Amino acid sequence: MDLTIGYAAMLEQFHPTEVIELSAYAESQGFSGVMAADHFQPWVPQQGQSAFVWNVLAALGERTRGDLGPGVTAPTFRWHPAMVAQASATLAAMYPGRHWLGLGSGEALNEHITGQYWPEAPERINRMFEAIDVIKKLFSASLAGKDVKHSGQFYKLESTRLWTMPEVPPEILVATAGPVTAKRAGRHADGLITVGAPLEKISMLFGKFDDGVRESGRDPESMPKVLQIHLSWAPTDEEAMTNAMTEWPNGGMKFPKADIRSPFEFEQIAKLVRPEDFAGRMVISADPDEHRAAIQKYVDLGFDRIYLHNVGRNQREWIDVFSRDVLPKLSR
Repeated sequence: MDLTIGYAAMLEQFHPTEVIELSAYAESQGFSGVMAADHFQPWVPQQGQSAFVWNVLAALGERTRGDLGPGVTAPTFRWHPAMVAQASATLAAMYPGRHWLGLGSGEALNEHITGQYWPEAPERINRMFEAIDVIKKLFSASLAGKDVKHSGQFYKLESTRLWTMPEVPPEILVATAGPVTAKRAGRHADGLITVGAPLEKISMLFGKFDDGVRESGRDPESMPKVLQIHLSWAPTDEEAMTNAMTEWPNGGMKFPKADIRSPFEFEQIAKLVRPEDFAGRMVISADPDEHRAAIQKYVDLGFDRIYLHNVGRNQREWIDVFSRDVLPKLSR
């Protein structure tokens, strides 16, 4: 697979019309496509937005020509998986060959809003994989012109089909940060999504994912490995650090965040974040070459698609600098 570098559109930080403008501008400067965040709430109140991702993706389909997908949506609490399947199939029908479906097990910040019990991580993961089963059943049966039903531990689906389908169903990419989930993703999904982490950990995830792919009778080389990288670039190191501390303090929180329910709770925790907490977790620098070197390490590890998120508000300035000084210098 060819290496592609896309733009990570943070709907938590920017009004949807601004997200669309920035994404179109990024594409005009050489970024390949858009990964758009699916949040019901921002991480912290300072970020200030949280638009509905499917509306934004449809608008992006009209304004851009590259790939697009949610990074990632949880098909488990706010949504019945059938609704995620319908949203994704419709988008893929409207923009053939461009849409991929990124799925994850969810975070309380977004999913608790419906007032359901918020389970421990193993149940959340089991829910996600059952949801993937429902989505795949709907995709395959609908393409064959048949109804399908499902009765599982967490979800029921009465006999139905998706009436609007693309010729080829969207690939399903599963977000994972642990070995067990990575192996299951290899067995059941079409690719892997993860976020920047120590290279040894990602190498381990790749190995588990590849094992799962082989168990399913497929070739790991044919499965995309997708990465989202958070970073902070600005004209000075001091400004880059200020942007990280102000706009993306969650990047410096060294603990699992899936059980925290409110942006205001994150805001209180953010008061404990110090500049040194970002070390090893996010590159914060005014030097484009420092960012390039960090991204190149992930390329060398084997990622096929990388989506970059600059945490500051200085998006156009950052796009200009990276399209000139970083993207052309990345190579497999």
